[in-house]
Amino acid sequence: MDFATLLQVLDSTVRLATPLLLACLAGLFSERSGVIDIGLEGKMLIAAFFSAAIAALTGSVWLGLLAGIVSAMLLSGLHGLASITFRGNQLISGVALNFLAAGLTVLIAQDWFSQGGRTPSLLEGGRWAALTLPLAETLRPVPILGPIYYELISGHSILVYVAFLCVPATWWILFRTRFGLRLRAVGEAPEAVDTAGVSVVALRYAAIAICGLLCGLAGSYLATGLQAGFVKDMTAGRGYIALAALIFAKWRPWYALWACLLFGLLQAVALRYQNIDLGGFTIPVQFMDALPYILTVVILAGFVGRAIPPRAGGQPYVKER
Repeated sequence: MDFATLLQVLDSTVRLATPLLLACLAGLFSERSGVIDIGLEGKMLIAAFFSAAIAALTGSVWLGLLAGIVSAMLLSGLHGLASITFRGNQLISGVALNFLAAGLTVLIAQDWFSQGGRTPSLLEGGRWAALTLPLAETLRPVPILGPIYYELISGHSILVYVAFLCVPATWWILFRTRFGLRLRAVGEAPEAVDTAGVSVVALRYAAIAICGLLCGLAGSYLATGLQAGFVKDMTAGRGYIALAALIFAKWRPWYALWACLLFGLLQAVALRYQNIDLGGFTIPVQFMDALPYILTVVILAGFVGRAIPPRAGGQPYVKER
């Protein structure tokens, strides 16, 4: 593999890791507050559809982004209503949201566009354009550093940079603010937070609202940045991969970044190298395509060391009288 090919693979890694990173950080906020969210997949899917649909109808990617965020936050609110207000089973609620989003997106897409459950291809204005960072063209001829800056760091859409900036922002919110301290405390000992006079319900709703916002960004990027429109089930298990990355990262933002980049690298390699010849043996394309999902199963099976989730995760809080 030469240097140019390596840069192309790493560039694809960054693009493919972006929706995973946003969804992983979304799950991080939710689960740190004690609300398990299996519904990341459904929120990303419904955000992807409404982002692409509104962008196709209006020609504005910004309106598409807004529609994606609103739809994901509404679905997140539904999850909060079921699991926080009515104290339902959080896992069942999340799975139900995934089924709801999978069916609803295809139904509405067929009704609006009559294209077999997909949206029209997005034209310029309905998609995120690549941003050229300052001095990228000037530094391009510089050996090694120039191509890295021009091809790997520059040339991405704005949501890619937002996703990576969300990592330090998440770390700061969770570990350097009063809100973050209370949020983490709710996920560990909600009765102690309640005794201190802080609303457990309000904090958990705030967490799932942030979760919906980030899932909206992830879904919007999928449909209007990574691809040029919505197709049926286009998330392709990314919500579950994000959950695996979250467990792999032990519910920490910086670890989540590296975990998502690892999954993104596997997807990039699978796309780039359909068949890998190892001399007397050729790795088939089917194995390469399945590699990210195999790693997901391995991680969820617990072969990466013990990951201890928040102690109150999955447990509805009932105020003692």
